[in-house]
Amino acid sequence: MGRKLFCEISPLTYAISERKCIMLRAARNFLTARHFAKQKSEKALPVVIYKHNSLIRRRLGNVNMQLQENKAVNLSLAAPKISGVLIRPGETFSFWYLVGRLTEEKGYREGLTIAANHPSSGIGGGMCQMTNLIHWMILHSEMEITEHHHHDRFDLFPDYHRTIPFGTGTSIMYNYLDYRFRNCTDRTYQLIIYTTDEYLCGELRADARQQYKFHIYAENVYFSRENGTVYRNGEVYRDKIDCRTGDHVEKKLIRHNHAKVCYETDGLEIVEMPADAAVSESS
Repeated sequence: MGRKLFCEISPLTYAISERKCIMLRAARNFLTARHFAKQKSEKALPVVIYKHNSLIRRRLGNVNMQLQENKAVNLSLAAPKISGVLIRPGETFSFWYLVGRLTEEKGYREGLTIAANHPSSGIGGGMCQMTNLIHWMILHSEMEITEHHHHDRFDLFPDYHRTIPFGTGTSIMYNYLDYRFRNCTDRTYQLIIYTTDEYLCGELRADARQQYKFHIYAENVYFSRENGTVYRNGEVYRDKIDCRTGDHVEKKLIRHNHAKVCYETDGLEIVEMPADAAVSESS
């Protein structure tokens, strides 16, 4: 076993490391805040680029459903912090810059989080569902994703009403693991985010139509057993299509998945991999 990192020695050293990361990111934000999208408009921009709804209460293995109820509250508190924001040409969207720290004093509750690649809980838990939603919509735009963290080396929960490809999720942590994208186009975009009793709802709008549209999908999806461990495999592609002509412009691989399955695999169709193939795949 390798030498432990300072943050892994104890809860105290973890807290010290986390505080250091937060302070460093806050200092960098102070220097670059003028480039962040912050202005909002109650009036929706005229062109709908993409819309998506995400089911709030999902059965995730044996996770306590109360954490899902609390997540619904957390999402309803955070959504207005973002909804209506305009991302003008040259501006960068920062999730944490708009939402801020999640505290009990602000009404946030203990929700589901991911810590050390395992389900956990914490105040404000569930925010990655919002960045997942935003990320999925931004993948359908011409903007540039500038900060995106994954936690897809592990497949933590069995599929439940999955509507988007595995591997397109996000991992965030206040404030040093952010989700950001930059508007490198000549049009203004707008995010509309809100909750209903059942869904987290999102719209990406703009003041003019895009030149291209995008289609994101998975190929070669399968489960494999390698040296006794089951993995979820697959490739996520993004097709770029000219809106005017319908011509296919580009097919781009945006994610290769090889994620360790962390739940019971009974009922899954699993491809048994030879030992030498498993070693080659993981090298």
